[in-house]
Amino acid sequence: MNKSNAFRLSGLALAAGAACAPTLVHAQSSVTLYGILDAGITYVNNAGGAHQFKFDDGISYGNRIGFKGVEDLGGGLQTVFVLESGFHLGNGKYAFGGAEFGRQAYVGLKNSWGTLSLGNQLDVTEEFVYLYNISAWASGYAIHQGDFDRMNGDRLPNSVKFLSNDFSGFSFGGMYSFGNTAGNFHQNSAWSAGARYERGAFNMGAAYTQLNDPNGIYAFDPYAMIGTTTFLGKPTISVDPATGAITDLYSSSSFPVDKQGAFAVGAAYTIGKVMLTGDFTYTTIKGLGETSHMQVYEAGAAYTFTPALMLYGGYQHTSFEGNHWNQGSLGLHYLLSKRTDVYVSGDYLRASDGVNAVIGYSFTPSTSNTQTDVRIGMRHSF
Repeated sequence: MNKSNAFRLSGLALAAGAACAPTLVHAQSSVTLYGILDAGITYVNNAGGAHQFKFDDGISYGNRIGFKGVEDLGGGLQTVFVLESGFHLGNGKYAFGGAEFGRQAYVGLKNSWGTLSLGNQLDVTEEFVYLYNISAWASGYAIHQGDFDRMNGDRLPNSVKFLSNDFSGFSFGGMYSFGNTAGNFHQNSAWSAGARYERGAFNMGAAYTQLNDPNGIYAFDPYAMIGTTTFLGKPTISVDPATGAITDLYSSSSFPVDKQGAFAVGAAYTIGKVMLTGDFTYTTIKGLGETSHMQVYEAGAAYTFTPALMLYGGYQHTSFEGNHWNQGSLGLHYLLSKRTDVYVSGDYLRASDGVNAVIGYSFTPSTSNTQTDVRIGMRHSF
């Protein structure tokens, strides 16, 4: 996750730079190697009907190793690139469906107006709004229900993207993701646009991202994502009448969603040692001739006791298809150095009766409408 100064998180994810020799006459270039490693132990009170202790990684921050570079072309023009892999410390395997550079992979040009880039890239909701998901700063599990609104820091592949520079506190951007389907320009495509404004202690951002025929790592498995037994009017599970065993109907073949459109807006204000923040998202899901809407309201705060000790807390309320979710999250982070910190975090989720609660699309759904987790972890950046 990327952090802004408004969130008082400088020092949690610092990168070390390494210069390389120029390769063109009159041109200067550099390449930086960087990464983040996060691991810990998590307790879940009810995962499929049983307590669970588990090793888990990439929670507070996604594990990554990456290379980013810049070449000065002269006249204020630069070439830029990023290649970034996500992986699991527990088994060493790639994340993001096994993609070698699933977190980011792009090349582009930058000048005094902004950056035009091409590749697998963070969407504009991530660039301008996801920072306001304060619950996730408290606990990496505390993303919005199912990540339907894409507030978890998501990507769009095969994309062309423009991000402006900062102009007196205002910046903006947009992107288009090609579906690459012969004979159907619309299928599997996506687009995203938004803006951000910052002045003094106040900042805010807004964005809209739309996916047509969500697929791959962004395909829908409704029961695993939000724990509901129906979705767009269709059952999501089957129950064995003899044993009560639940079978997820979309665990191997995704639910057919035609459109996922998510609007998000958030703001933050810092007063001394306290940063107050809130956000609202409105997501439209269309499929099988039906349309439903998810609304999320979130508010929270961060308090800096000392430069090394920070407390984050957030509350979020979600409504979707007549169901409701209420979730509270807390996290205490202590910096052992500028690059290493330890933390303890926890979440409590209560859903409507009949919903099997699941926090952050991270665990097996509970067999009740509540779920709780507690985590102890550490993180190192380089």
